[in-house]
Amino acid sequence: MELGSVVSAVRSKRVLIGNDVRPAVVIIKDGKIHQILSEIQHTPPCGIKMGIYVVMPGIVDSHVHVNEPGRTSWEGFWTATKAAAAGGVTTIVDMPLNSIPPTTTLGNFHEKLREATGKCFVDTAFWGGVIPGNQVVAGFKCFLIHSGVEEFPHVTNCDLHAAMKQLQGTGSVLLFHAELDVQQTTEESGDPSQYSTFLESRPDVMEVEAIRTVTELCLQYQVRCHIVHLSSAKPLKLIQKARQAGAPLTVETTHHYLSLCAENIPAGATQFKCCPPIRGSNNQEQLWSALKAGQIDMVVSDHSPCTPDLKKLDTGDFSQAWGGISSLQFGLPLFWSSAKKRGFQLSDVVRLLSRKTAQLCGLDNQKGSLGPGYDADLVIWDPEREFEITPYLGITLQGVVYATILRGRLVYKEGSFCPEPLGKHLLIPQRKNQAQL
Repeated sequence: MELGSVVSAVRSKRVLIGNDVRPAVVIIKDGKIHQILSEIQHTPPCGIKMGIYVVMPGIVDSHVHVNEPGRTSWEGFWTATKAAAAGGVTTIVDMPLNSIPPTTTLGNFHEKLREATGKCFVDTAFWGGVIPGNQVVAGFKCFLIHSGVEEFPHVTNCDLHAAMKQLQGTGSVLLFHAELDVQQTTEESGDPSQYSTFLESRPDVMEVEAIRTVTELCLQYQVRCHIVHLSSAKPLKLIQKARQAGAPLTVETTHHYLSLCAENIPAGATQFKCCPPIRGSNNQEQLWSALKAGQIDMVVSDHSPCTPDLKKLDTGDFSQAWGGISSLQFGLPLFWSSAKKRGFQLSDVVRLLSRKTAQLCGLDNQKGSLGPGYDADLVIWDPEREFEITPYLGITLQGVVYATILRGRLVYKEGSFCPEPLGKHLLIPQRKNQAQL
């Protein structure tokens, strides 16, 4: 079947439906899943027969930094959404930074939409940003500490209360980069090429105190709050306590926190710098345990590329290097390779990488599940096949994406892409009393 062509049916011995993997045929009509039949009920006259490849909902990555407009040399929509398609990601949600201008006003949002038009190989939604003096719309992000770019300043306590009051009763969600400067934080005084020096400069207490602030706000205002890229396991008790008290609070972690350990990062390997930082192996196991227990809701890439010079690879200086890790294309194998060793099932992959992320950004009525009426977004992959990936210290991963289907169109297959971008912009329908930019 040619790339870009319409797919009428997908048949496999392993189709993930709910929590079950079974033989089935997914019938597609007008870009939607029309029905799902048992294999013996239907033989598609025109479709894809996938043998024993796993067929499941396309991944929804709700934390991606595309950087266009303004920093397209770091990455733009064309390459980011191609990487997504190659990784079985059928929907990305673009963060409000590090583009210039950031997505903090309606005018800036329209500029981003113009830049993204005709460049997206997968569907793309957008977060907005809360900065000092700015009002917000549904689904926005703020920083409690310097963001790393001057055009997206962090918010004060006063800004936070103003934003929460604006969001009350709207059903909107406010995302928090949860690190907070605290007195105990020490300046980097050791060798800047040693990862331990950088790690000591961003201790767990920065996340603990930030999340303490978030939980208090969430309980006070009863506004949906979401903690992005949790790296430390130490705030988990705070999160659980707040949820038990009725806080509408969710939390994500990332593939790099689940796959990489501080002990294995070589001196000068600034490609591993991100904020919050990658922590130790004991902490990592606690994150995995929290995922299994349902204390962490979802896993995302936090894909944050930059140009090589900004990583200071020549000096290996962690204090000066840009913080961000690029892994949009490899989220599925990164997660599966580690998760299956810990007893996770394929149904957990869909729950944590597709369904929960779709719910977070209000797309769960069309994305993240296999069922009649949902968009026919499918990833077809081999969870047993192995390959190596050098950015992750040359480790061998399991899980190779064979094909990606977007709203019933074949957009990726075995290393090749549809000749034209078929992704569309996803604008979340406005809710009653929804806050606006």
